[in-house]
Amino acid sequence: MYLEKINSPEDVKKLNIEEMKVLAQEIREAIITRDAKHGGHFGPNLGIVEATIALHYVFNSPKDKFVFDVSHQSYPHKMLTGRRQAFTDETHYDDVTGYSNQNESEHDHFILGHTSTSISLALGLAKARDVKEEKGNVVAIIGDGSLSGGEALEGLDFAGGELKSNFIIVANDNDMSIAENHGGLYKNLKLLRETDGKAETNLFKAMGLDYIFVKDGNSLEELIEVFKKVKDINHPVVVHICTQKGKGYKLAEIDKEPWHYTMPFNIENGKPLNVDDSEDYTDVTKEYLIKKMKEDKTVVTITSGTPGAVGFNKKDRDEVGSQFIDVGIAEETAVAIASGMASKGAKPVYTVVSTFLQRTYDQLSQDLCINNNPATIVVYYAGAIGMTDVTHLGWFDIAMMGNIPNLVYLAPTTKEEHLAMLEWSIEQQEHPVAIRIPGGKMVSTGKKVTKDFSKLNTYEVSQKGEKVAIIGLGTFYQLGEKVATLYEEKTGVKATVINPMYITGVDEKLLEELKKDHSLVITLEDGVLDGGFGEKIARFYGNSDMKVLNYGLKKEFLDRYDIGKLLTKNRLKADLIVEDLLKF
Repeated sequence: MYLEKINSPEDVKKLNIEEMKVLAQEIREAIITRDAKHGGHFGPNLGIVEATIALHYVFNSPKDKFVFDVSHQSYPHKMLTGRRQAFTDETHYDDVTGYSNQNESEHDHFILGHTSTSISLALGLAKARDVKEEKGNVVAIIGDGSLSGGEALEGLDFAGGELKSNFIIVANDNDMSIAENHGGLYKNLKLLRETDGKAETNLFKAMGLDYIFVKDGNSLEELIEVFKKVKDINHPVVVHICTQKGKGYKLAEIDKEPWHYTMPFNIENGKPLNVDDSEDYTDVTKEYLIKKMKEDKTVVTITSGTPGAVGFNKKDRDEVGSQFIDVGIAEETAVAIASGMASKGAKPVYTVVSTFLQRTYDQLSQDLCINNNPATIVVYYAGAIGMTDVTHLGWFDIAMMGNIPNLVYLAPTTKEEHLAMLEWSIEQQEHPVAIRIPGGKMVSTGKKVTKDFSKLNTYEVSQKGEKVAIIGLGTFYQLGEKVATLYEEKTGVKATVINPMYITGVDEKLLEELKKDHSLVITLEDGVLDGGFGEKIARFYGNSDMKVLNYGLKKEFLDRYDIGKLLTKNRLKADLIVEDLLKF
């Protein structure tokens, strides 16, 4: 065993080639065992094992600085930099994050979870080194589709045209993004692979960068030779390495897409453990969109590099053909394409994870909403009941999107409302519309939705009461119902319960009517309170005697939080809210 003796990169340097090959196998076994029990990024980490060993063998981290793009390929790096126990001892699996994190180790320089950032961040490190007249190599490692992101191309452009000092870009080319590659850039990478890097058309050279091709990016001998060649180089260079995603686990080598990230699974057959087969909002949305696309050829579903996250596997995509567009990891382009399509009568539906929608605020505002084009955006994994890594928090979308003019942002509370909103949004021609898929288990009432959503900002009163009105937005509408029930049990007073549906607007008529027989309004929202939905209600009542209590999330960055504890801390529990009401 060599891995158990690796406490720092210095220990890697003591090994010979054959020993490093054994180390590579041990690292793979650790990744496979850990992810089978714990879940995590799988294929990307298995593919970059040799490259990571070679980097630490040749360079001198942390004086030489490595920046891993997305950092979902940083597990081997963590194992070689004093954090191996988090991958070899089940009781320590949660000691480290799944991404690079400078709070864990001096060998990490940023907290990274969004894609296409490594080149630009590393350029900042290189420029700081230069102005401080320091020494050392700066290495940006980028792969798995990240090159299609605009920031990555901007970084390449600056590196090739402006930087005149040491800078090394390792382009980890495994012929995959999260799903299959899309776009002309990847056609060029394919051409370079097929010609051993000798093709006249070369993206990197066109940017003004030096270029070296490594045919076998899983060969320690080849990698070490090339890394020694570029170490201490005095200008920017791209080392294009061809690796095998999922290397070392046969199923992941054969079918790469589903093995990019995995939940716990059986190592012997690859079958997932603890599977929940109950219907969810993702499946319902996908099935609706497939049916809609078959009925209407002008309906087009768009994703930006994450088709699996929104439910579309390879079979589904093939079924609808050109009516499904994957623009690669380029959220800005996805929104702009949707706006352009909608302007000429097509019916685009952009499906996107909340945390990634943050990357395209300017296009939402400028390209889409100023032009008031009727595209549909379906927002997944929003709110507290979603992703929990600090880099993937989904609770900022209400504040971000809720204040863009012309945009209609809707928050369904049930399956039936969600599908009715989708149908209205796709067919209407008046507004850009976003729909926030509720968090948690899908709620289905079987109740037919007859609401006319074109009558904007008209809330629905589901229970008429007095004194206290509870406005429960989207995910937390059912919480509002529970609060009303418990409050009536405690006091005998029936509260009014309201389903607002519209995040972006206020039902002034209804709120005005509440003044007649209510003295308190509470709002519940699955997002940050600052700039959120509740503040709109509080502002409306600002010059009146109505009291308003806003419940939502504190504005903060949290990492791998416990959802139950988070909701309790923010008093988003029925008993805690009723406790507040009784005190009030």
